[in-house]
Amino acid sequence: MRALISVSNKEGIVDFAKKMSQLGVEIISTGGTAKYLTENGLKVLKVQQITSFPEILDGRVKTLHPAVHGAILAKRDKDEHIEQLKRLSIQPIDIVVVNLYPFRETVQRTDNLEDILENIDIGGPAMLRSAAKNFKDVIVICDPSDYQWVVDRLSTAEQITQNERMKLALKAFEHTAYYDAMIAQFLRQRRELKEFPKTFTLTYEKVSDLRYGENPHQKAALYRDVFSKSPTIVQAEQIQGKELSFNNICDANAAYEVASEFSQPCAVAIKHTNPCGVACDNDIYFAFEKAYKADPMSIFGGIVALNRTVDEKLAQRLSEIFLEVVIAPDYTEQALTVFKKKKNLRVLKLNFSKDDRQFDFDLRKIDGGILVQTKDTVDYQDLKVVTKRTPTEREMIDLLFAWKVVKHAKSNAIVLAKDLCTLGIGTGQVNRLWPAQHCIRVAGENAKNAVLASDAFFPFPDAVEVAVKAGVSAIIQPGGSLKDDQIIEVANHHNIAMVFTGIRHFKH
Repeated sequence: MRALISVSNKEGIVDFAKKMSQLGVEIISTGGTAKYLTENGLKVLKVQQITSFPEILDGRVKTLHPAVHGAILAKRDKDEHIEQLKRLSIQPIDIVVVNLYPFRETVQRTDNLEDILENIDIGGPAMLRSAAKNFKDVIVICDPSDYQWVVDRLSTAEQITQNERMKLALKAFEHTAYYDAMIAQFLRQRRELKEFPKTFTLTYEKVSDLRYGENPHQKAALYRDVFSKSPTIVQAEQIQGKELSFNNICDANAAYEVASEFSQPCAVAIKHTNPCGVACDNDIYFAFEKAYKADPMSIFGGIVALNRTVDEKLAQRLSEIFLEVVIAPDYTEQALTVFKKKKNLRVLKLNFSKDDRQFDFDLRKIDGGILVQTKDTVDYQDLKVVTKRTPTEREMIDLLFAWKVVKHAKSNAIVLAKDLCTLGIGTGQVNRLWPAQHCIRVAGENAKNAVLASDAFFPFPDAVEVAVKAGVSAIIQPGGSLKDDQIIEVANHHNIAMVFTGIRHFKH
């Protein structure tokens, strides 16, 4: 038997090669791998000895030769193939062990394009694909975790089954597909291409299996974008607490997105990816108190994000409530000591700077396909006061606050707010009247002199009329309804200030 070994990741390769040699397998190798194995006492046949052709172009071309690929691709049960090999003095290669140049690591290490391009492997993927295509006759290994069990099988003369060979081939094709997709993704980001390509390839790497998905009967796993430099929940440092669940991660991401909207101290409570309490204040402790009082019922078992450091006083207050996750940019030592008393509470540390965000697409999986869009990062095009009364300074501050919050609530969405605090959040309804009624009911008397934000235009005046009766003093909405004139007339009749944004924030 012959094995061709060419690896960038040298983990476990010496032990594997020694055991192969002990089994009588002849080792063929290339460049740095051959040197490494030789230095570790192994007898190695260099590739140029079987190709009768030297490595050229600074090692760019080593294995792209019929003596290599013919030896891998020949069908052992096809007499014509075997005869051709004999006629050309090519000996079959039975095992191919390859992993690829460290492209991703190079991108992470340097911005030098020449260095990055030199770490695009050409021969390695070609050998893996050849071996994987001919898996019935060739054992292909790209993952060091497979070394030992392959050796164990060959040591006992136990056959590696066709299903196992196919599994190794699948892993090889996944490895090369991941590699090529990673290169394409890098080049797309390097050129800052924001158009939608004819074919859309992204690559993610597995972070961990999760206990289950949205429900206990569903399996789930977490993957990360290999090149993302933006602060994300995937990159958050978990300081303590139980393993994050599928739903925890979804909710934590939603909480982080809302809190990141605000430069002033902000506290956000999330339940089922919808905000249930959001507030800003000069002090993060008081911001949380306001957010909590906005909906003390829904916050139970929820997620809280705070865009400022959590101190001992705030940690103590948070510990008084049953929460699943707390997210903040930092914690004092005293705060962490308080949290340790609640061992199951998941405490995440993550930078909240919007300046570190990079361009990204928003993806939605549907049966049989995927929807791709740019992220909803625009707040408004040009604020336009459309009523006779202009909002007061206080109202405008609250209107812009409510507008940022409604962007993150499921459509149809209405947000009622006052003094930089939500009073009621209506989400996910099939018409715009019901969420407005919900907000008014939750706010009660506090609705008087509050402001209201709608993520899309009002198709009818009914929701505005409900707001008027409750004492709402100002409204912000995209505008664009066929009945805008009627809606503005209602607002003017009741001395309500109304602002159009020209942008809607549907969130499905």
